[in-house]
Amino acid sequence: MKPILDRIREEDVLPQKRAYDVVLPAAAIFVALMFTILLFGITMLYSTSFGTDGTTYLYKQFQWAIVGFAGFFGAIYIGFKRISDWSGWMLIVICILLLIADMSPAVKGAHRWIKIPGVGNIQPSEYAKVILSLFLAKFLSDRARYIDTMPFRKVYVPCLLCCIPVLGLVVAGKDLGTTLLLTTIVVGAMYVAGIRISWFLGPATVILPAGFFYIKYFDSMRWGRMTIFMRPEDYAQGDGYQLYNSLLALGSGGWFGVGFTESRMKMSYLPEAHTDFILSIVGEELGYVALILVMVAYIAFMTCAILIAKNARTRQGMILAFCVGLFIGAQAVINIGVICGAFPTKGMPAPFISYGGSSLVTCLTASGFVLSVALDTVVPDYPDKIREWQKGKWNKFKELFK
Repeated sequence: MKPILDRIREEDVLPQKRAYDVVLPAAAIFVALMFTILLFGITMLYSTSFGTDGTTYLYKQFQWAIVGFAGFFGAIYIGFKRISDWSGWMLIVICILLLIADMSPAVKGAHRWIKIPGVGNIQPSEYAKVILSLFLAKFLSDRARYIDTMPFRKVYVPCLLCCIPVLGLVVAGKDLGTTLLLTTIVVGAMYVAGIRISWFLGPATVILPAGFFYIKYFDSMRWGRMTIFMRPEDYAQGDGYQLYNSLLALGSGGWFGVGFTESRMKMSYLPEAHTDFILSIVGEELGYVALILVMVAYIAFMTCAILIAKNARTRQGMILAFCVGLFIGAQAVINIGVICGAFPTKGMPAPFISYGGSSLVTCLTASGFVLSVALDTVVPDYPDKIREWQKGKWNKFKELFK
């Protein structure tokens, strides 16, 4: 079975005219949306946290944004191909970090964070999203020749065996939401690479009932989340407190909101107002219209990533750009679903908007990889050309002192 997205041709080369007509506009809109959503997020973080914590969270978010942009420009400068060559080792490192996180003290029932003195908390499962995307793109493109001949033995099984340790360690940390998101990345990458979707139905018929049974009888906290979200008003003074106040915030905002910085629910009524539930404050202060615009921006962002993937010059670039668009889009859907009570409460930040260093660094770095795929489509192997140009400039500079 050939790749799903546009069935990349044998010669693996996209016509240059199509690259300029499709990829360049998509990349420009992609970058513009990234900056727009990020600036909006920083603005709302100021509004959400200023009345209770001053500018503490705002300054920290700026610091993480600097780190994230280092990853963004680093991904563009080095190029996704060269970085992907190290993705196997990076996957081993992230497994070690996940193991350390699993042995760290639990926070709200999950082992997600590693505390680093002088830096703060980092969440390895966030970095696992982009590293797993890099690994899958490299692994599946290297084994593309087996897709039509021996897909099960040479592609499907080895790929799952490589990904299971990461998924298992995240499950061990009781971060089920991120496990679901990582699983979506694995299934999505293998599907667009050409693996039959029916091959995932067998494992799903075993894993899903087993997971349901475990949560219902051995994990009372998560079972409560899965049932309370359907009737949060009945548990408004208990486990449904956060969701109930989120719905109050959204309801009190109406179509046009109560005004910027005028939220009442952020004043210690809504827990995690600056992180996972920041879009509830957006709805309260700026109204449903602002929330709809945020959703449109996320949809457009994901669409641009998939357009870049569909028109990528190489199979590896196609898979990588698709994975990034998939996990950022899925994360946005989950976050919005949680704040409005469509999904059980889950600690899933809104991409580029919620406070959180690991999430912001991951999203910015992943966006850099998508832009790298776009540049490689327009200018094949552009990192090598950049280095050749720099080498020529350096040689001319040295000649001035001879």
